[in-house]
Amino acid sequence: MDTREEAGRGGPGDSAGDSPGGSRSPGEPGSAQARRLIPRTDVLLADPRLASAEQRLGRALVKRAVSRAQEAARAGRIRADSVADAAVDGLPPRPTTLTPVINATGVLLHTNLGRAPLSAAAREALQAAAGCTDVEFDLPAGERGRRGRGTLAALAAAVPAAQGVAVVNNNAAALVLAATALAAGRQIVVSRGELIEIGDGFRLPELLESTGARLREVGTTNRTSAADYQAAIGPQTAFLLKVHTSNYRIEGFTAEASIAELSALGVPVVADIGSGLLAPSAILPGEPDADSALRAGAALVTASGDKLLGGPQAGLVLGRGDLVRALTRHPLARALRVDKLTLAALEATLAGPRPPAQQALAADATMVMQRAQRIAARLAALGVDARAIPCQAAVGGGGAPGVSLPSAAVSLPPGLAGVLRSGEAVRRGETLAVAGRVASGRLLLDLRAVPAEDDDLVCAAVIAAAGV
Repeated sequence: MDTREEAGRGGPGDSAGDSPGGSRSPGEPGSAQARRLIPRTDVLLADPRLASAEQRLGRALVKRAVSRAQEAARAGRIRADSVADAAVDGLPPRPTTLTPVINATGVLLHTNLGRAPLSAAAREALQAAAGCTDVEFDLPAGERGRRGRGTLAALAAAVPAAQGVAVVNNNAAALVLAATALAAGRQIVVSRGELIEIGDGFRLPELLESTGARLREVGTTNRTSAADYQAAIGPQTAFLLKVHTSNYRIEGFTAEASIAELSALGVPVVADIGSGLLAPSAILPGEPDADSALRAGAALVTASGDKLLGGPQAGLVLGRGDLVRALTRHPLARALRVDKLTLAALEATLAGPRPPAQQALAADATMVMQRAQRIAARLAALGVDARAIPCQAAVGGGGAPGVSLPSAAVSLPPGLAGVLRSGEAVRRGETLAVAGRVASGRLLLDLRAVPAEDDDLVCAAVIAAAGV
């Protein structure tokens, strides 16, 4: 295919623009003569700046920027001798449409922002696993090895009460695999008060029924006892399901059966703890954790990897060795397995330093306020209407509903909200996008989920957005 773009061809209507009575002079942008001066595509692609960008971004993205610049010249918006510069300016900052965002919303695990940000160790692990790697190969023996063995060992070490562990692509997949492998054509007993919607319109009952299992609902929305479960147990009962209502809570006249009570009924208990704590948390004492659930008698526990654990999206399966083996040997397990990048990031999260989500959860509110004051002072000195205020953050991501975390924010004019998210500086990759929240007529940049090392980036983004 000829990649050259011909300069604009003169036609019957072009000469008017060059005539003394026309609207454009011959050298003016948009005139027929100027259009003939627009560089061809092959000439532009040979520009060292664009040739270098092609190695980083790929030919398609670079050609798209070139085409936009040529079209701007044809329309008279830029001069023909500015096309190469315009093409360079129009290059995307990165080879993906995903944009890095500083999460200043005050929601620590924001689902729309990808939930938990990965630790530096996890990001380094991603780089190590990006090429060929021994994900399923025993290097000393020179033969096939157990897939993700390092990750599984790290998960087992993190939850000593688990006899067996497995990893699939998210928590919903873990629960679907458990229902398919253990309860297809059989019965799952679950409380009516735990038939949750997990987001985006997906509901737990429909998810489980899609596996071929039958649901036996017991109790009421606000009160369910162990006796309710016991009365429903029969020869077709595969397991009792205990679901943590991690994205809402019911208060008042309520009761629920504990895992310990259910495990005494003689039927396996599967506990979906959702938010991904592997051990008890002093900060979130009301949030269930995997180790405690197993010690209380749960046969299987499922959890998320990208919530309170602070790792990549993954579904964690922990529990009795025979049940975990039944799940991992089921044909569906092959369709739900994770890739080498997830395994690498998860292992680094489990074995490495405390990830950002856990650091944000444990952040000292006084220190957060001091950071907000320093940022506000820097911005105010430049003429930006900025001040530090106390506020409340939330865990989010389907975890610890109703729990508020003391925080501090930089309060700004609300008109900066959109510019900070997607202004010109963000589109050009000069600053990171910053997502905050608008409350009481002000834009709040809540710093609890923002690492301290990103404070300068927040300042730079606000300065660019405010144009000071």
